[in-house]
Amino acid sequence: QVQLVESGGGLVQAGGSLRLSCAASGRTFSSYAMGWSRQAPGKEREFVAAIRWSGGRTLFADSVKGRFTISRDNAKNTVYLQMNSLKPEDTAVYYCAAGSTFGSKSLDLYEYWGQGTQVTVSS
Repeated sequence: QVQLVESGGGLVQAGGSLRLSCAASGRTFSSYAMGWSRQAPGKEREFVAAIRWSGGRTLFADSVKGRFTISRDNAKNTVYLQMNSLKPEDTAVYYCAAGSTFGSKSLDLYEYWGQGTQVTVSS
């Protein structure tokens, strides 16, 4: 079992940056692939980024590639999403997730989810 708690959301102007954190409980954090997804009002949840258990491989949605980075610190049981050059269309609730498989952008791969943190980008 893995429990996930996101933090770091907030209000930022377009062009600004935020770093989201996701703290995980559980002794097997380092064995899980970790991902971030987001859901804007009236829209379906969409994949944002993922990182392999070792941190050696990452995946990004085309909409955030080059602006967002994902990293993890297995010693701290934490995964991060650094968001730069934010746009109003990045406004959403961002969710952290853990899964056993890395390799695609499907949200079906994830078994555990956090409660989400709100990111609002003003124009």
